[in-house]
Amino acid sequence: MQPVATQLSGVTAHTKANVYFDGNVVSHTLLMPDGGRKTLGLIRPGSYHFKTDAAELMEIVDGSCRVTVDGPAAAAAHGAGSRFEVPAKSGFRIEVDKGLCQYICSFLG
Repeated sequence: MQPVATQLSGVTAHTKANVYFDGNVVSHTLLMPDGGRKTLGLIRPGSYHFKTDAAELMEIVDGSCRVTVDGPAAAAAHGAGSRFEVPAKSGFRIEVDKGLCQYICSFLG
């Protein structure tokens, strides 16, 4: 498994933030040179549910969280350097107990 990126080069960043859950989850959209799209963001302590349109790869840059992908899956702990996938047309609950959880989300479809 490749390490989580610490730098993304050659990207175009949208300056207006994506703000969810009263500002507890904030991200910025990045357009990659190959046409791909990512978001780079942070999550404050709490429990939040997101729905997906496209499949997603979530990479945890810093902090920790627990994630439950919609369906019969059990919650799984994720710390810095870990990653998980969420299928298209699905969703997931992400819970942060303390501090900030920073992430990169890559849209796979």
